[in-house]
Amino acid sequence: MSYDRAITVFSPDGHLFQVEYAMEAVKRGSTAVGIRGGDCVVLAVERRAIAKLQDPRTIRKIVSIDDNAVLAFAGLTADARVLINKTRLEAQSYRLTCEDAPSVEYLARFIARTQQKYTQRGGVRPFGLATLMVGFDSGKPVLYQTDPAGTHSRWKAQVIGGRNAKSLREFLEKKYEEDMSESQCVRLCIQALLEVVDSGAKNMEVCVVRMGGGKDIMKEEDVEAVVKEIEAESEEGKRATSGDE
Repeated sequence: MSYDRAITVFSPDGHLFQVEYAMEAVKRGSTAVGIRGGDCVVLAVERRAIAKLQDPRTIRKIVSIDDNAVLAFAGLTADARVLINKTRLEAQSYRLTCEDAPSVEYLARFIARTQQKYTQRGGVRPFGLATLMVGFDSGKPVLYQTDPAGTHSRWKAQVIGGRNAKSLREFLEKKYEEDMSESQCVRLCIQALLEVVDSGAKNMEVCVVRMGGGKDIMKEEDVEAVVKEIEAESEEGKRATSGDE
């Protein structure tokens, strides 16, 4: 029997193959990095090369969900558009019902719940994307991750998408410090992306989310300045190593 034909059928060893294939779609997506600082959260995504005649403004990997929540995703863009619209609608519905803004945790839970629903019914397929949801809850920066299986978890720093997600996560584990400043978070995000991006700032999008709902997409020249600084330090380190030898 082919256990990967039907989404609701477990294989004898407990696998749901369609969900695992959806996670494979995330790995084929572009890399997204999220880092929580002391008073901000930074998201950085890899921008794949676009066609010469295409308008780059139409390709967005970092989007606002509500005044207080920003999302980055890795995986299928079309699936992301549907899930983002569902989440925006839920945020507006929450405001209408409760007369208050939904928390980032509530929205992350909603996304996870929606993704999980699409793993348990026949006639549908899982969403082929993972998300990083950031914002402020009770005045503190938060970072949540969801995956195609419908789990959601809270992180200090996390990487989704791309073949090198595991090695980048290990890189963040070594470099991450508690309560980092905004500039330190931006630098670490860009450092992580430079491991997978070849052409520097041109293929990166970096977003800083500050208290009060301020979402700031960094200009390409500002990102390029940080990239050059990192590359200069790396060159110095190599020269110092070769000099010691």
